[in-house]
Amino acid sequence: MSTIIIGAGPAGLAIAGQLAFHNIAFTVLEASDYIGFSWRNHYDRLHLHTVKEYSALPHFPYPANFPTYISRLQFVDYLERYAEQFSIKPLFNQSVTKIHKASDGTWTVNTQTDTFSADRVIIATGYNRVPFRPELPGQRNFRGIIWHSHEYRNGAPFRDENVLVVGMGNTGAELALDLLDYGAKSFISIRRPINIIRRDTFGRPAQRTAILLSKFPAWFCDLVSGLTQKITVGDVSPYGLGKPEHPPTYDSRRGKIPVIDVGTLDQIKAGNITALPAITQVNAKTVNFSDGRELPFDAILLATGYRPEIASFIGDELADNVLNERGFPKKLWFDTPSLKGLYFLGFSVPAKGVLYHLAIDSEKIVEHIAENNSVST
Repeated sequence: MSTIIIGAGPAGLAIAGQLAFHNIAFTVLEASDYIGFSWRNHYDRLHLHTVKEYSALPHFPYPANFPTYISRLQFVDYLERYAEQFSIKPLFNQSVTKIHKASDGTWTVNTQTDTFSADRVIIATGYNRVPFRPELPGQRNFRGIIWHSHEYRNGAPFRDENVLVVGMGNTGAELALDLLDYGAKSFISIRRPINIIRRDTFGRPAQRTAILLSKFPAWFCDLVSGLTQKITVGDVSPYGLGKPEHPPTYDSRRGKIPVIDVGTLDQIKAGNITALPAITQVNAKTVNFSDGRELPFDAILLATGYRPEIASFIGDELADNVLNERGFPKKLWFDTPSLKGLYFLGFSVPAKGVLYHLAIDSEKIVEHIAENNSVST
């Protein structure tokens, strides 16, 4: 029996480490030249929002001298160490173009250059594989820069300029703060109310609280998170951030991850970052907003997220069976005979932390493989 893992980011490495730990053979296919390619190219100031003790990959803790919240470059270093620890040696420049089940029951994986066959395929390409670039109304008229957040490194090029960040998820919130730190005039456009939680509350990291609350019924989690938000964040509607209908934990269970604030909120309250409503029109040098304002901008940054885009290489028929309406896998695996041997890892964004769940979900997958398939060592 053979296993192919698609992707050498955190999810691909997590399941590779689990398989190596259990002496199960595997091959990792990676589209780029490097392990952890996306993390090497994120914006400079990025740190994990989750604490290191709950963010390690399986069977390999972080070095003791790493801080509580690990930087982007430290995380890349950790991924390299992880691959070395478990002798994970991906085949690089293997961009997968098609996956399908062959008549003999095995899975065929086509890349741009090669064809592979395996009894099992674990898709671990991540939920942020492809930047999502919505077309803003009139954006082709704009004479300034329009970048997606994946192109942004730091605010140095925008000093003394008016910059509009579109979207206030965790990335948008941090980019607005980074621009301010580099001397830009920072604005952020928000279409709907934002659920915000402090990264640390009463001296306790939000992730530790989320893990503790997960042991209780949903109604209790919502009660505690709502009260905590009310005390630590307060009513943010006067600052243009709207008023969420539900507590953060309620939204998290429905795939709406709250903003984990690392300082942006205080700068908005202080008037140093301006929150604006939805965009109605982009002009040559200005942008119109739904409240009637028209303001000048030199650059627009799209913090509009990513899409997994799994359907692009598994095909429509398979996608219809395994993906939900948002393009995310419905389960870690499927027990129907036609889908036997196909697994998905790293496509959930739970309140307790993506990396925390990689360790849990990868263990579930390995256990399922051991229980339902003979394995090669």
